Amino acid sequence: MFNREEPSRLLPNFRFMRVLILSAAVGILLVACQRDDISTGKDTYALNRPDYFPEIAYPVATNPITRAGFELGKKLFNDPRLSLDNSIACSNCHVKAVAFTDPQHNPSVGIFEQSGSRNAPMIANMAFQSEFLWNGGVSHLDFVPVFAIENEKEMGETLADVIRKLNRTDDYPPLFKKAFPKIDTITSPYMLKALSQYMLLLVSDNSKYDQSVRGELQLTAEEAAGLDIFNRKCANCHSGALFTNHDFLNNGLDSVFEDEGRALISETDDDLGKFKVPSLRNVTLTAPYMHDGRFKTLQQVLDHYRSGVKDAPTLAPELKKDGQLGIALTDDEVEKLILFLETLTDYDFVSNPVF
Repeated sequence: MFNREEPSRLLPNFRFMRVLILSAAVGILLVACQRDDISTGKDTYALNRPDYFPEIAYPVATNPITRAGFELGKKLFNDPRLSLDNSIACSNCHVKAVAFTDPQHNPSVGIFEQSGSRNAPMIANMAFQSEFLWNGGVSHLDFVPVFAIENEKEMGETLADVIRKLNRTDDYPPLFKKAFPKIDTITSPYMLKALSQYMLLLVSDNSKYDQSVRGELQLTAEEAAGLDIFNRKCANCHSGALFTNHDFLNNGLDSVFEDEGRALISETDDDLGKFKVPSLRNVTLTAPYMHDGRFKTLQQVLDHYRSGVKDAPTLAPELKKDGQLGIALTDDEVEKLILFLETLTDYDFVSNPVF
């Protein structure tokens, strides 16, 4: 849902949102907690940040996470009333069982059975990111849902109409009052804050790889070999604890760009065909792959990188070295890489009943 925006509709909204964001004074609150804090009876929830994760990018001090706010956000996330015809919820395109991606459609399907133009990405570890959508068209988590709600091929609504609908219900007014006691009526900023509170706590940090980092277990010899191959041949782009350098790169999918990607935001040809480098956490669950979902398996993805990369002026330099396109990988290396990538699956995350 959130990243299947129609590019032609994004740019005006992006400029408006950028003005709002730049005019706001934001702070960053760094907090740590135990993984079970979100399932306790506490009124205030702490945002889990493992010590090997990047710092929290969201200004938590401006939107403290509470039990009531989180549960309200969860209800909104799963409510089709946010769409024009009351048929599409955020969770239609971001399914928990597959790390909040869409396993059924490529691209995902919105109101009136319309297909979007981009693949629905994973929603996880959003608190540690500062740019969103495949082209980075949003720089604050609160505004990410706006692009799905107001996209004519996704949810097809307006914020104003959504708020009118929520205010007319019996269930939402008391829930908003409980989450935000100072308000007397439901407004869009508080709806977006509630959705952010829910998404902020979707932290995936307990895969087999994480357990090995914490010294709780060891990877098998083949998984460790895959990690070594990954560090030598993939980690320039998929780096750090989130397995992304947060950059926007052209990974050689095309030489002519039907979707211009990052260039739609930067308005420069230097960004043609560049898209956000996705996190590889839970990657075995999040097929299809790439911004347009063209690959169904990890084998196809790795085959692309070793023999399918297409040249273009904006191609990532990591994919064109010494005049050679792609990444040199043997069949054995591909097999071991996939074994390592499987260790990034966080089964606790996708089965957590709190989410």
